[in-house]
Amino acid sequence: ELRLKQEYFLVAATLQDIVRRYKNVGYGHNKPGSSKRTTFEQFHHKAAVQLNDTHPSLAIPELMRILVDDENMVWDDAWEICQKTFSYTNHTVLPEALERWP
Repeated sequence: ELRLKQEYFLVAATLQDIVRRYKNVGYGHNKPGSSKRTTFEQFHHKAAVQLNDTHPSLAIPELMRILVDDENMVWDDAWEICQKTFSYTNHTVLPEALERWP
């Protein structure tokens, strides 16, 4: 249970930072009057998240949560962005090496 909470915390913090950076066109520049992105049409061109057998796939539902709940996006549009943003590679072929949840 602790590991799941830790993974969720790190995933949530990372994705919130990615979204924050995407929305701030200046990428870290807090200039007065700097423009902000208001749509996520180009999100997958600016952010790519690679998942594998050792990186938590919790990122997918968490980005969905951010887009739907925080950014008021409809489910289908949020799902399309997730499909374009995330990639998965399995480096482990042995089942005993894969992470398991009880």
